[in-house]
Amino acid sequence: MQLGQTESWMSDGRFWLAGGAGVAAVATLGSLWFSLGLGLVPCTLCWYQRILMYPLVVVLGVAALESHNTVWRTVVPLSVVGASIAGYHSVLQATKASCTFAGPCAVVQWQAPVLGLTIPNLSLIAFVLVTITVLAGSNLVEPEHQL
Repeated sequence: MQLGQTESWMSDGRFWLAGGAGVAAVATLGSLWFSLGLGLVPCTLCWYQRILMYPLVVVLGVAALESHNTVWRTVVPLSVVGASIAGYHSVLQATKASCTFAGPCAVVQWQAPVLGLTIPNLSLIAFVLVTITVLAGSNLVEPEHQL
């Protein structure tokens, strides 16, 4: 790829959409590692977050490949709802309040050794990053038609 092509690829939003797809892919693989690799059983709120994150890998990947800059209409509702659930889940764990859903949602099953982040904290970061990248890579304002 030549320099001019690289600048074009970055300026048309595909760079950002690919970054969002990468974040979603890392979050998806991380959630699978927690459950399959470490044997942690996902709670109800974790399942909701997974349901909202997993399709973002495909949606953003296809959007990046095909330069669909209007994909934000699909991604933002999923990522904002996912961030809301992850935020609520993080608050439950921080306050140790009981969860109204089935399962141990307020229990901290894993915590990062360095920063002390829990799985819902990581999920919240991933949803926020996906939202930022898709908004940065999308064409929210229609360009003016030239005469």
